[in-house]
Amino acid sequence: MTHSPETPEVPIRPYTVGAAEVVPGDLLALSQEDVAGHRWHVVTHTLPVGPEVIQVTLRPPLGGVDREETLRRGQRVTVAGRRMDVDAVPCVSSPALDDVEFRDGDRVHTLRTVDPEADEVTYVRRWGAWAAEGPSSAGSADDADVRRWAAEADRDGVLVRHDPRPVRAAEAAGARRVVVTGLGAVTPLGVGTGELWQGLLEGRHGIRELADEEFDGLPVRIAGTVPVDPAGLLPRQAARRMNRAAQFAVLAAREAWADAGYADGGTRESGLDPERVGVSLGAILGDASVLVGGDRKLRDRGPRGVSPLTTPMTVPSQAASQVSLDLHITGEARTVTSACASGTEAIGQAVDRIRYGRVDVALAGGAEAVVTPAIMASFAAMRALAAGDPAAGSPSHPFAKDRDGFVNGEGAGVLVLESEEHALARGARIYCEAAGWGLSADAHHVAAPDPSGDGIALALRRAVRDAGGRVADVVHVNAHATATVDGDLAEARAVRGVLGRRDVPVTALKGHLGHLQGAAGGVEAVAAVLTLHHGVVPPTVGCGEVDAAVDLDVVRGEPRTLPSDGDLVLSNSFGFGGHNAVLALRRVA
Repeated sequence: MTHSPETPEVPIRPYTVGAAEVVPGDLLALSQEDVAGHRWHVVTHTLPVGPEVIQVTLRPPLGGVDREETLRRGQRVTVAGRRMDVDAVPCVSSPALDDVEFRDGDRVHTLRTVDPEADEVTYVRRWGAWAAEGPSSAGSADDADVRRWAAEADRDGVLVRHDPRPVRAAEAAGARRVVVTGLGAVTPLGVGTGELWQGLLEGRHGIRELADEEFDGLPVRIAGTVPVDPAGLLPRQAARRMNRAAQFAVLAAREAWADAGYADGGTRESGLDPERVGVSLGAILGDASVLVGGDRKLRDRGPRGVSPLTTPMTVPSQAASQVSLDLHITGEARTVTSACASGTEAIGQAVDRIRYGRVDVALAGGAEAVVTPAIMASFAAMRALAAGDPAAGSPSHPFAKDRDGFVNGEGAGVLVLESEEHALARGARIYCEAAGWGLSADAHHVAAPDPSGDGIALALRRAVRDAGGRVADVVHVNAHATATVDGDLAEARAVRGVLGRRDVPVTALKGHLGHLQGAAGGVEAVAAVLTLHHGVVPPTVGCGEVDAAVDLDVVRGEPRTLPSDGDLVLSNSFGFGGHNAVLALRRVA
């Protein structure tokens, strides 16, 4: 609104004249108080109404409503020293906002139009409050303040304009908004999201010594393992037909299903069309122990010693199929395998399936159980594993100066995603919006990350763009941060490069959990949702001193309140071979 070509800036060089000398186009102040208060008006019309009296029509120089003033001919007034083109000053009025329903993301622009040198101030509504954008010192306001501004604007020489939150272009093509309504997790901190969240806030870790004799002789014998036997939490007959990763997945899915308000048993008991519900889970191997065990039995006992369930329990897709069986979901059961980015990509795939109407509800996340001797030995041979005594603190040190590798782990994390219209129709509790996601590939090395971080940065930018947001909206990053020397640095460069010099709080959970491989993205997405829901950022465990080269605001020591100047949280996952996936979550007002 300010200083458009039609309303050019006018230099102020005040001097006094008699009212009889005033002509249309003059920039007029009626008193010295008006001059001091930068309160000017353009004379748009003059009319003699008597021998000693003239009537002038005045309009704010940056646009507004007209007012009439009656002046004595000899009355001294102040003019600014330059005339304006009356036709270029718009006659506009601020609309009433009493009946407008404000939403987070709306903008209100205010301009003090009686001051030719005024700048427009923009307020953005986030989390129910209005905050001035940019370097303005205008402070904050609430909805009542904004409605009052609009009601009093014409009287005060102010223009107020309300811009509703823009609708994403994709929605015009039929895309639906996707929300999170349920959460489930099985992690080294325990079974359930309550155990996960409490452990994160308390700064506990679930990394343990591997006591089984099969790990004897390995150079590294620590891992993030689930502290209970998942088979003992499931019906015996069903558990016997599931590998360990599938058991984790079914337990997490059941918790998420119940948390979303659906009935025990599955789709039919919940009154849902099973064809409109899907499953999308990430896994790298699922459960590597089944194939290893089958090979051992073949050598020890011959072909008859190998169970007929070996093959169906070996495939990475077993977790998705078992969740669909357990909850009677027939819409689809998808499995995504993209190394350590698998869980996050699986969630992103489910977001798109709901967006474009393939299903209405989806359980999405990841499950993995690869704490086996061969996998541990392989990672150790790559010199990728951290060593240390779990009793002395977490051996995993994400972003720390002394980081020396990751800790292998296992578990599952599952979200219930729904179209917003479906969730609202049934009165569901909504945690947040699954607003967007981004993918990219490094195309750099079979295992090592691209040190430039360019591929990671591309995924970050795509996630923000897909969410219909801006980089300035990001208030928190749940980092992948495996605690490998090169991996953490590449991610830090990417995050800093995309977010700029803003100190966005960053946290990494692998000090709490170890690296859950294909399940990492699912579990970390659960944590990111809870961070938005509770407005609290968990601390990063194991990071005693941040590496100076990381140059990020790593949350350590104590939980931190989530900043209120934005509404997007990013959850990062990156995998061997250059797989990059980022999920963008948005706070729902």
